[in-house]
Amino acid sequence: MTLKLEGEAEKELVEAPRSKTYAIKPPDFHSVVPKMVVKEGAKLLAGDEIFYSKYTDEIRFTSPVSGVLKEIKRGAKRKVLEVIIEADPQDVYRDFGKMDASKAEAKDVKERILESGCGAFIYQRPYDIVADPKDTPKAIFISAVTTAPLAGDKGFIIKDKIAAFQEGVNALKKLTPGAVHVSVDDHSAQYLKSIQGVELHHVKGPHPAGNVGVQIHNIDPINRGERVWTIGVEDVATIGTLFLTGEYHAERTIAVAGSEATNRKYYKTKIGANVSDLIGQVSDEVRIISGDVLTGTQLSNNQYVGFFENEVSLIPEGKNYRLFGWLPFTYNNIHSHSHTSLSWLFPNKKYTPTTNLNGEERALVVTGEMEEVLPMDIYPMQLIKACMAGDIEKMENLGIYEVAPEDFAAVEYVNTSKIEIQEVIRLGLDLMITEVG
Repeated sequence: MTLKLEGEAEKELVEAPRSKTYAIKPPDFHSVVPKMVVKEGAKLLAGDEIFYSKYTDEIRFTSPVSGVLKEIKRGAKRKVLEVIIEADPQDVYRDFGKMDASKAEAKDVKERILESGCGAFIYQRPYDIVADPKDTPKAIFISAVTTAPLAGDKGFIIKDKIAAFQEGVNALKKLTPGAVHVSVDDHSAQYLKSIQGVELHHVKGPHPAGNVGVQIHNIDPINRGERVWTIGVEDVATIGTLFLTGEYHAERTIAVAGSEATNRKYYKTKIGANVSDLIGQVSDEVRIISGDVLTGTQLSNNQYVGFFENEVSLIPEGKNYRLFGWLPFTYNNIHSHSHTSLSWLFPNKKYTPTTNLNGEERALVVTGEMEEVLPMDIYPMQLIKACMAGDIEKMENLGIYEVAPEDFAAVEYVNTSKIEIQEVIRLGLDLMITEVG
């Protein structure tokens, strides 16, 4: 699905103002139940442990900055929602010690990644959860391809971190007996195509071709009992920096994009930065999204960017409803995949979407609609129904092990019934974790 939107970030990298506070949000790590190891008021170095996973205590989560643990924000049943750190003017780092990843033993490499908190960067398929370090993945996948609307260019994000990226790849190679796969496209810079020790794949096509799940499906599909690990490009560079310097530099490059963004650039900051330090204060007429417009989460002023996100998107709130909006060809400034407007006559036109759903949830199913935007050899409609029914056997047979919610973002966008499909898939995966493991 090709969806061209107004407001792409200019390829200019600037230093973001240092936030007074940063936050690590446990809900960013699906299925992780945090166990705190420090209390409010504790002094932290960048890289100090702040909590670990209750059910897999090898997975540790560390502070992105040095400072003081200001607040542990809790929700219902004392669930930890945010761990807020008041940052020092300049970071002081915990020293983990330098290590040559290519010469080190695999167990030492894994231990260093886990103790520094970098294990949180690695996700596993199936289930799209933080990888269990006890597992041995058959392969590791890294997607350097950007196809989501307004998403940050991954090649641009790591252009100054290639040495660290290479060292990160060297470390990841120690964690699997299989290959480390890196996907690029025709627009990728030569420095990405020159990375050593990987299997390089050339990806072509519209969104969701850049999704790592689609690439796994077409390169090395997952069967029951197998594990594949995935990791983002900048996170690979962070691991590489850890081995080169002995320090956990939790840098995050964030593309600020969208029609309502005033300074559309790439900002260099730290993980968990305050979003208002990147975009300023915005009115309630603007939706702030941590992530891209299809898979991101809503933020308010002075909240914190998600742990994994490389973009912040700003689009208008959809508070105005269209008179006779159900009539075809009356609002041709709106993108329509189903050709109910004349947008299909202008394939290069860029659109300014709002948050309007342009309809409510309804019992309409259009045969073949979902398959057009999901380049995987599965039956999306049948899988969604199996997830809604909680039919584990059908979910297995229909390919639940190979998918993640983000793979269904385009399906959700074009779906006539307006169902929250990503949430349905997430609940289906959670059921599989509980019943199958």
